Amino acid sequence: MQFDFLKVKSPALIGVDISSSAVKMVEISSTGKNLYRVDHYAIEPLAKEAVVDGNIMNLEEVGETVKRAWKRMGTRIRNVALALPTASVITKKIILPAAQREEEMELQVEAEANQYIPFALDEVNLDFQVLGPAPSSPDEVEVLIAASRKEKVEDRVAAAQASGLKALVMDVESYAAQSAYEQLIASQIPGGGRDQTIALVDIGAAMMHINVLHNNESVYLREQSFGGNQLTQEIQRRYSLSAEEAELAKRNGGLPDNYETEVLRPFMDTAGLEVSRALQFFFSSTQFNRIDHILLSGGCAMIPGLDETVSSRTRVGTMIANPFANMALSAGIRPRHLTADAPALLVACGLAMRRFDS
Repeated sequence: MQFDFLKVKSPALIGVDISSSAVKMVEISSTGKNLYRVDHYAIEPLAKEAVVDGNIMNLEEVGETVKRAWKRMGTRIRNVALALPTASVITKKIILPAAQREEEMELQVEAEANQYIPFALDEVNLDFQVLGPAPSSPDEVEVLIAASRKEKVEDRVAAAQASGLKALVMDVESYAAQSAYEQLIASQIPGGGRDQTIALVDIGAAMMHINVLHNNESVYLREQSFGGNQLTQEIQRRYSLSAEEAELAKRNGGLPDNYETEVLRPFMDTAGLEVSRALQFFFSSTQFNRIDHILLSGGCAMIPGLDETVSSRTRVGTMIANPFANMALSAGIRPRHLTADAPALLVACGLAMRRFDS
């Protein structure tokens, strides 16, 4: 069975990002050429351990959370675009002869995939997309292969189905975030990011994902084990709270006066150090020696002042991702809340934009 990771012209659909800490949903509609409106969005916290390292461990819990998020959205649309964690997907660029029919290319892709995928092909969902002419020869094309274990795909599809939703698109988290950047954020950067090297840094609950783009092409991907859970654990330890109490206090405030100086500030400094380390890895393993801009996303990017901390540690201009900055908002959405939530919604927004794919 093929599952469409990479291409599909979709009817109205919702972007659904199932992360380790929450289910995030976004619905966007078009109001004209390259003009969009946020119709609905929701962030619904997930029970601890329901999703671990991108794997759904408690399907019933995740299905219930998806259902709550969908109800909170107040939408009628039941078609969804989902994404797999980047680490669950094997991608490879290959070169193939240009003048081939789709069926011939499929056979060649399968033959090539056999060399790169450490599983039997009947255990994986495989998809491919022609990226364009090969750089080296006009008679060849560059093709992106994407493959994932079937159970990884089926778990996410099942979580949607359990909520009465229908999965139409399966993307990859890093591609969805990159797509949101290219379509909605690049224009906020001087020169639209052309001839520049941009680091998309997503700091979530458990992991930090780095995707470095040069001329809007991904040139480097990395994951580091660091995230907001470390702040929650320190709050627990310092103030003798349960995990749930610590998470609530982190989000809603109400912690003692010394929280900011003794707990939050050291965490932010560590985050700056982790980003700086990630960039050093990038410089040492590629031919690049500079980053022009850092774009922060993920739940941790919602911490006020983190962009300044990262900027001072890395000496690189840093901004918080807001893919909705130039969008209209439907009547039920509070602009201040959406701006605060925006960095956590980058993947869901990229998925929601799949309905406008040509």
